[in-house]
Amino acid sequence: MLHKIAFVLLVIGGLNWLALAIFDWEIGSLFGGMEELISKIIYILVGLSAIYEVAFHAKNCKQCEKPAVTTMPMK
Repeated sequence: MLHKIAFVLLVIGGLNWLALAIFDWEIGSLFGGMEELISKIIYILVGLSAIYEVAFHAKNCKQCEKPAVTTMPMK
């Protein structure tokens, strides 16, 4: 469950960076800007999610659990 929450927060963080780069707008502005406590909490949670995913991604990822598929060379 924690993996899914971290993933959603990372998606929010990524979309925030995209909006900042393209439109010069960030999600924190919805809550009054970076000075507001709720904005800081959101950014802290996104950052902690990134650290969590870096540390535990391979353990939680079903794709990373599977062995690499090898193909036979063509003759």
